[in-house]
Amino acid sequence: MKRNFVTAVLMTVATSILLGIIYPLVVTGFANVLFPQKAAGQLIQRDGKIVGSRIIGQPFTGPGYFHSRPSAAGGGYDAANSGGTNLGPTNQKLIDRVKRDVFALQSGNPGRPVPIDLVTTSASGLDPNISPAAAEFQIPRVAHERGMSEGELRVLIATHTAGPQFGFLGETRVNVLELNLDLDATNAPQKQR
Repeated sequence: MKRNFVTAVLMTVATSILLGIIYPLVVTGFANVLFPQKAAGQLIQRDGKIVGSRIIGQPFTGPGYFHSRPSAAGGGYDAANSGGTNLGPTNQKLIDRVKRDVFALQSGNPGRPVPIDLVTTSASGLDPNISPAAAEFQIPRVAHERGMSEGELRVLIATHTAGPQFGFLGETRVNVLELNLDLDATNAPQKQR
């Protein structure tokens, strides 16, 4: 009995060290060598300053910017508190919020259907992408605010549109942070943010 107990304790300690310390360090080391940008969180820098990550959404609220999808992570876009709302499609709180958001968005684009990703959160609450339809929906507002033509914005959106990974995984998407950074580089907002 004592021998079995000692063996069990030693195996627990050995596997904890091997799988809890050594294995993660080896995998992290390989990731940093083979995929340094991805292992570091795919951070985007401008003028030596980190402005965001390609893989974590952030809010844009100014009228001269393309807006991300809503976030349910913490107080919104909180990477330490990632998660959806867990509200089902029949939950009145969710229904009321979506109706308010649709009404607000349609007031700027009367008669146009609102893309679903502009009024619903992603499962993580941190989705950095919107659909091309969601970007297209926002073109009139951004064009007006920046004094740009809608055609110029469509070209900019097309350059930031990525297809499904490997041609079949996921959806066609537009990274909002990269689009807005390119928008600022191309045409600074005319009005106050």
